[in-house]
Amino acid sequence: MNLNENLKNTATRFPNRTAYTFLSQSKTYEELNKLVDCAASGLSAKGIRKGDRVALLLGNCPEFVIAYYGILRAGAVVVPINPAYTSGEISYILSNSQAKAVIAHSSLEPTISTLREKLEHLKLIFYTDSIDSEWTWEQLIQETEDTFESTSINEDDLAVILYTSGTTGKPKGAMLSHRNMASNIASMSQLAEFTEEDRIIAVLPMFHVFCMATCINIPISCGAAIVIVPKFSPTEVINTIRREKATIFAGVPTMFSFLLQVPGATAGDFSTIRACFSGGASIPVELLNRFEEKYKVHVLEGYGLSETAPVTAFNPLRGIRKPGSVGVDIPEVKNKVVDPNGMEVSRGEIGELIVKGPNVMMGYLGMPEATSSALKEGWFYTGDLARMDEEGYIYIVDRKKDMILVGGYNVYPREVEEVLYQHPAILETAVIGIPDKEYGEIVKAFVVTNGEGITMDDILYFCEDKLAKYKLPKQVEFMEELPKNSTGKILRRALRMEKVEVN
Repeated sequence: MNLNENLKNTATRFPNRTAYTFLSQSKTYEELNKLVDCAASGLSAKGIRKGDRVALLLGNCPEFVIAYYGILRAGAVVVPINPAYTSGEISYILSNSQAKAVIAHSSLEPTISTLREKLEHLKLIFYTDSIDSEWTWEQLIQETEDTFESTSINEDDLAVILYTSGTTGKPKGAMLSHRNMASNIASMSQLAEFTEEDRIIAVLPMFHVFCMATCINIPISCGAAIVIVPKFSPTEVINTIRREKATIFAGVPTMFSFLLQVPGATAGDFSTIRACFSGGASIPVELLNRFEEKYKVHVLEGYGLSETAPVTAFNPLRGIRKPGSVGVDIPEVKNKVVDPNGMEVSRGEIGELIVKGPNVMMGYLGMPEATSSALKEGWFYTGDLARMDEEGYIYIVDRKKDMILVGGYNVYPREVEEVLYQHPAILETAVIGIPDKEYGEIVKAFVVTNGEGITMDDILYFCEDKLAKYKLPKQVEFMEELPKNSTGKILRRALRMEKVEVN
């Protein structure tokens, strides 16, 4: 059970099927497999050995897919990094992972050249789209054999190190084995009924676990086509779906919101799509309903984290689908809601969601204390508050650290946000707690509107019969745009960093 064998098996079964399309080019699985052999051979010839870490600093492009599997085939470990990170952020991850090599776009050459002087362990750098560099990606691919005898890989060998967003300090490197990744691929392929006939839009960032698993690894395991889109543009995504006759779209809630707003778009634009997957953050029920009504497609919400490779729960493709829920346990994985002592709570009660299964990470790189805090008796403690209904469907309430305490009462930001999203003039919203001398904390809402001239009083009037008084926003700030990360997830922590005045 390893990722390298998945590609080899698919290339044998479906040599002539399209592996990926990118702009005007495409490659078959036979061609992709040979390119991966070239990458693995080139890396090996340059001294990359089993267990070495190789960082990828690339956007959405064929080179990411080829390099990802080439690194694995050489027996090395993939360290995906957001190419938009600052020099300091990149330096930390390269240092923490002890990366021996980097494969990056040529636009990052000034940054990485500077870092190379400080990082003694960094020996090799290959740049894509470059003709002046010491080593280029093109040389790596062209000057090597297109056959490579794979290094012996065990399912418990380290495959990928994914760095978390670092909301509570420095990013932590979640170590995922081949077994962690491959088991999740098998479970999700089965649940979503992927076949070689599928064509999936890969517009989520490839360095992010959601895209890596759903839009790269799963299609490759079953012979489906990856339709690579360089960056998210609502109009371009719709045009690509129509042109490529895509069957699967995977995105985060913000993407669904922007797609909903495309002028002139109709259900006909999504006529070839058999299902949409939403993840990365909870999708507001109102947004989900409006999207499904407009485009006549099902949006299946799931739940996952970098530490769980990633999916742990998913709404079934067939059977009961519950809007607002992230679904039920996927095969081989168990979710449980527990109290602060680790004891399972009654159905319907709120507690912390914990996860157990073959997809749960090996631990955090070089952080034994953080590992022992998160992993207890085989269970991974997610830090998310959730409840589970009588049928086992999971509802994410919020992050533990995002809960607002108003005069001793718990307020969950998502509950307030769900109500705000029902207002016809509100396109996006985020809710946080801010300090208050009398109540400890009060609720503050940040909203983006469609241009209609609404006021705070309008919003409060809309909410007052839908929320208890202590849950009502006491402050509303109108914004042109909410801060988001590279996947489009709204960042509450960035809003909390804004100066707030204590009442």
